[in-house]
Amino acid sequence: MRKKRVLIIYTGGTIGMKKTEKGYSPVEGYLSEELKLTSDLLRSDFPEWELYEMSPLLDSSDVTVREWNEIGRVVYENYSHYDGFVVLHGTDTMAYTASALSFILDGLDKPVVLTGSQIPLSELRSDGRENLITSVIIASEGVAREVSLYFSGKLLRGNRATKMSADDLVAFDSPNLPHLADVGIEIKYNYSVLKKASGKPLVLRRFAETPIGVLKVFPGIQFGLFESIMTEKLSGIVLETFGAGNIPSSGGELLPIIRNAFAHGSVVVVCSQCPSGTVTLGAYETGFALKTAGAVSGADMTTEAAVTKLYYLFSLGLSTEQIKEKMEISLRGEMTEY
Repeated sequence: MRKKRVLIIYTGGTIGMKKTEKGYSPVEGYLSEELKLTSDLLRSDFPEWELYEMSPLLDSSDVTVREWNEIGRVVYENYSHYDGFVVLHGTDTMAYTASALSFILDGLDKPVVLTGSQIPLSELRSDGRENLITSVIIASEGVAREVSLYFSGKLLRGNRATKMSADDLVAFDSPNLPHLADVGIEIKYNYSVLKKASGKPLVLRRFAETPIGVLKVFPGIQFGLFESIMTEKLSGIVLETFGAGNIPSSGGELLPIIRNAFAHGSVVVVCSQCPSGTVTLGAYETGFALKTAGAVSGADMTTEAAVTKLYYLFSLGLSTEQIKEKMEISLRGEMTEY
């Protein structure tokens, strides 16, 4: 029986960093040497794997649309040669990259698992060993045939995941969707949540460099200060509101800004600052006013998913109205449709 083959794509991030005089830093070739010292990866009953190291290696805070496209290209060009893929990535923006890849890889029918660690693989107490080993196994099994994120015993849908802690080993969760799998003695998949195969061939949907911004509402915010940027300068705006889509009563000055932005082709998406729950524009007067002004509901999407979905839709060359319509429809399982 042929052994399953997995391509490990290293982008940078804590898991493969080396301790230097200036702190931990990604160093070319260093992770390859560390993997050779990880005996479990060399066992005869472990899937075959190869390492692809991107250049330059980056701290995840430096990852941009360019890197999202490049990771997608590597998966796309190697798609027929491997049973699954593991993307090693820094934790700070891992959820953004996972969300982006779910849209870039249209028609995906193989596992693409993002993982990393809070402690470098070279350190004695690294959480990277278990995260890497389990991710490779999940990628080889071919059960979760979508973009996912694995961390500390939890397999999450990539575009539902968000980073919950900067220093806990259990760093990620998906507050609005059950885990795709929970890992203990066994890997227990949640088959009712897993995406079904689309039956379509894989298409690489590269993102264009689109100006997109995120504005977090806070008590006492002066919306007029943001009027100069909420125009045609921004194609997409993710507005992080209170609760189910509420803004302060002073938000009356925001509404004409949204109308003006919409008139210039911008799309304003309303998300909630609450990790769990959904935006319901119209449940309260302030939310209804946002909808009347032209904003669309992000429902229970994470900010990461809303941002990357905007990149995707603008890259397709759709009209403003088409983008607004599709922002409120689940395209990759990124939101719950009520």
